[in-house]
Amino acid sequence: MTEQLPCCEDYLRTSRRGFLRGSLVLGGAAALTVAHGSTLVQTAYAATPAERVLVVLSMRGAADGLSLVVPHADPVYYQARPSISVPSDRLLAKDAMFGLHPSLAPLMPLWHGNKIAAIHATGLPVANRSHFAAMEEVEDADPGSPERVGWLNRLVGRDGPGSPIEAIQLGGGVPDAAMVGPQPVLVTTGVDGVSLAGASDAASEAARRAALLSAWSESSGELATGVDTALDVVADFAPVRASSTTPANGAVYPSNDLGRALHACARTIRADVGAEIITVDHGSWDHHTWIGRPDSGNLKNMADAFAGSVGAFFADLGPLADKVTLVTISEFGRRVTENANQGLDHGHGNVMFVMGAGVKGGYYGAMPRLTNTSDADLLVTTDYRGVLNEVVTRRLNASTAQVFPGFSPQQDLNFITSL
Repeated sequence: MTEQLPCCEDYLRTSRRGFLRGSLVLGGAAALTVAHGSTLVQTAYAATPAERVLVVLSMRGAADGLSLVVPHADPVYYQARPSISVPSDRLLAKDAMFGLHPSLAPLMPLWHGNKIAAIHATGLPVANRSHFAAMEEVEDADPGSPERVGWLNRLVGRDGPGSPIEAIQLGGGVPDAAMVGPQPVLVTTGVDGVSLAGASDAASEAARRAALLSAWSESSGELATGVDTALDVVADFAPVRASSTTPANGAVYPSNDLGRALHACARTIRADVGAEIITVDHGSWDHHTWIGRPDSGNLKNMADAFAGSVGAFFADLGPLADKVTLVTISEFGRRVTENANQGLDHGHGNVMFVMGAGVKGGYYGAMPRLTNTSDADLLVTTDYRGVLNEVVTRRLNASTAQVFPGFSPQQDLNFITSL
């Protein structure tokens, strides 16, 4: 399947933002981000198994939450979207207010197992319709701070320096803003990218490693420290590279970027090398044209890829899913009213999904009434940090003050069980 290219120049520029950060290249397919400003983290690392794993799936380009989780009970939804609305009789998991887009059918085993929470009307406290600025704001999650540190970097650093493979970004070569900061993280296009460049057989790699260690044994400084760290990461990640490439439990991933990234994610979790935080991207959801109806269109194509990949991921994990929680995030939502191109322009409120371990399934959030005007937004009633905060404090024993500085949760949605 060919995914739609982003429509906005603003969105296209976001893919280059991470090149402003420091990184050490491994092979050519992975980067170990060990630099923050001009300071290189210098410490000894030891990978230890992770008791719980957080997977953050970014729906890049601003997904339309009103199509994914449809407020069918509000008649304005159908009035505002005469050519792109999802008919009520096609919705899945329908209750008195909401229903899921039919393309989310692969997620129904999780839904019926009470392992999916859909939290509607979430987002930034103040609307920001620039892809670049909104992504930065969402991923820094520290409004007004001059520090360029992402919330996931603060999360992985809550217990002090650890192994760089405690936090891994899969499926892309540029660090997301959420991962950037003083704590080292691993960014790789795939499992095989975390290796030394050259022949892949064990003897050749061992010889290259020995040669590099010898060549740098008398050196000091930032680059030498980076080389030592990179070699340690390659060695620690070896069980993932050696793991089976065949999904477990009969899982079948779609042949798309998200499917490949989540397959790599499952292999990483199964190898138990200490990865506590794993991020993957899926985009673009920037649908200014041809959103379509349930059986065709840009949104259906993206939702098919999303649901098929996530459903396969949890099936692949099998019993390991009991320690994995996945949360979705998007920079903003779309307008309530369709535009002249049967698409949707940049909006404000959106839906977030939380799936897997610790989740108490169902629909959550205070849903405001929709308004049928050309510039109408879905209003935000839940700060997106409140959703993330409930996940990280209840699943990973994190501190709100450290991960989300200055944020005071106004409500407890109670969609995650306490440890």
